[in-house]
Amino acid sequence: MKTSNYWIEHFKVNALQKRINWNKAPSITQDEIAVILQSLQAWQLGETSEGKHLIAASTKYAHKIADPLYIDAVKLFIKEEQKHGNNLGRYLDKIGKPRIKKNWGDTLFRKVRYFNTSMEIWTLAVIIVESTAQIFYQTLKDVTGCALLKAICTDILIDEAYHITFQTERLAIIYDRKSAYSKNWRRIVYKYFFYATSCLVWFAHRQLFKAGGNTFESYLKKMRCKYNKTINIITNAVVDHEYNKIKLKYEY
Repeated sequence: MKTSNYWIEHFKVNALQKRINWNKAPSITQDEIAVILQSLQAWQLGETSEGKHLIAASTKYAHKIADPLYIDAVKLFIKEEQKHGNNLGRYLDKIGKPRIKKNWGDTLFRKVRYFNTSMEIWTLAVIIVESTAQIFYQTLKDVTGCALLKAICTDILIDEAYHITFQTERLAIIYDRKSAYSKNWRRIVYKYFFYATSCLVWFAHRQLFKAGGNTFESYLKKMRCKYNKTINIITNAVVDHEYNKIKLKYEY
């Protein structure tokens, strides 16, 4: 069972971890660059958000549930995401490729979050993006022979696993406060939102996914497993609202 204070300490400790040896020179081939560059640039851009709207939503939500430490946890979460963007940007600099300032997927996501003030929608969206990121960075790691890029991917994958847990636990707390009727229709909305967003990510990065041996069907199968795990945690959590933490009825 994890409180906001637990996550604050986790992010602080994790920030001290140095998993990447930047003294290594990139050893990526031109053929690999041709396959991964557009996706690498797009994800680098997406990882650099200031997170102003997420902080605003989390602040409003934290005050509502009397858990001010949650705001600090979210800020540290955003800082960790920005670390990913900085590392990817540093790699692009090393291989002499530009950091882009605009991408249709990032623009779409920014427009959606600009109008969103719901912590529930924010949390669900982050869970989906983080889930697709796990497949993306594992594929990127598999496609390249560059040790430096592999280390960057490994660092991100380690962080993303904790990010999904952080966000899934929060969505379980939010979900638990809803009425039985509200929970029923939410499960339908969650599912369609999850798969629609997953398909958009495939469409945007299908060249890289395919280069890593993924088909659309195998990609969806992986996302289906991630969705099932997420929904099982959300719907089977026992929530202690006094301390805003959860425990699971069952292990999955």
